[in-house]
Amino acid sequence: MDLLRLATAGSVDDGKSTLIGRLLLDSKAIFADQLEAVERTSVSKGYDYTDLALLTDGLRSEREQGITIDVAYRYFATPRRSFIIADTPGHVQYTRNMVTGASTADLGLVLVDARHGLAEQSRRHAVLLSMLRVPRVVLAVNKMDLVDYSQEVFEQIQDDFMRFSADLHITDPVAIPIAALPGDNVVERSERMSWYTGPALLEHLETVEVAAHDEDAPARFPVQYVIRPKSEGFHDYRGYAGRVAGGVFRVGDEVVALPSGVRSRVAAIDLFDQSLGEAIEGQSVTIRLVDDVDVSRGDTITRIDAAPDPVKELTATICWMAEQPLRARTKLAIKHTTRVARAMVTDIDHRLDVNTLSRDVAANSLGLNDVGIVRLKTTHPLVVDRYTDNRTTGSFILIDEGSGATVGAGMAWLGATITDQELYDI
Repeated sequence: MDLLRLATAGSVDDGKSTLIGRLLLDSKAIFADQLEAVERTSVSKGYDYTDLALLTDGLRSEREQGITIDVAYRYFATPRRSFIIADTPGHVQYTRNMVTGASTADLGLVLVDARHGLAEQSRRHAVLLSMLRVPRVVLAVNKMDLVDYSQEVFEQIQDDFMRFSADLHITDPVAIPIAALPGDNVVERSERMSWYTGPALLEHLETVEVAAHDEDAPARFPVQYVIRPKSEGFHDYRGYAGRVAGGVFRVGDEVVALPSGVRSRVAAIDLFDQSLGEAIEGQSVTIRLVDDVDVSRGDTITRIDAAPDPVKELTATICWMAEQPLRARTKLAIKHTTRVARAMVTDIDHRLDVNTLSRDVAANSLGLNDVGIVRLKTTHPLVVDRYTDNRTTGSFILIDEGSGATVGAGMAWLGATITDQELYDI
């Protein structure tokens, strides 16, 4: 079975946690004792229904306030596909947590309360999904039971979203009317919405196309660890462990270690006690080279035919996650794949208003949850791809060196110079 990673998005109280609880319950992914505990808690709170949101809202503060704060990951499977769900918060205060949850998603699930239509946070999250280049987006118009399952209400919200997303990097969004609490159109198609002829939500999630591995993509292998066993029979063993971040590596490929530029060939590819002929994107393997070259953690092995030029200056989209504003000349640590270096912000090009998509070119700082285009200079050359080409080698995080806290998430666009058209496309 293949795997689909999905992240919820949308405004607070639109029913994201309840929807996930319903998916888990109706797909038989909940143990009896878990359900009994949720039922007891619901009764103790005075509810006359089972609060399925309690299946994902695990923090005490989340249960007390009835909101999602942190990202909660849940796993379940059907006979057709396995799923990892990231339940992300809807509050604007926790936008950075939503970015974290959606950064690895194959599909973004934007929930909208049918009574209220597209809210500011719904639009903000749609913009962030677009910027993160999440391949698929589903608009789930929730709480249809509270608008008498009105076709007119659903179609109005659907039209509003399609018009808004037309200006974003969202390809073929799909809209589905649901009612998560009673379960309408979540796992089974609802008879109460006979006017809707499309699939139920789970049916769509089971059948939506997931991007296949692209063997023609540039091959990338960030080295995580150098393996030098000391046991008998392995004295001459030198392997480079990591995860293939793009393309495919085959035994015999001519490769180069960056940023040093030292060339060699792939002698073997090991997976535990197996020898592989090739390693594809997503596989964690150990690569051995023909030559005894100097390669260490933080280096990137690439094929000669698709080797990029390491850069020390780049332009990037930054989602700022700290209370202290980001300003020009701020010095931070940058972690890109397995490499950690120091970086300085040389310029803030503009701040993006994620509600109107307008650009504030006069902005000289980024505040908490702001998104903007900045230019960085690093102390060490980085093997960076454009984020649109590779979401792994095109992304990075910024770290406060004093506290060790992650304060920013970045999507690289390369080069210290960038055209107006490229900025518009970002």
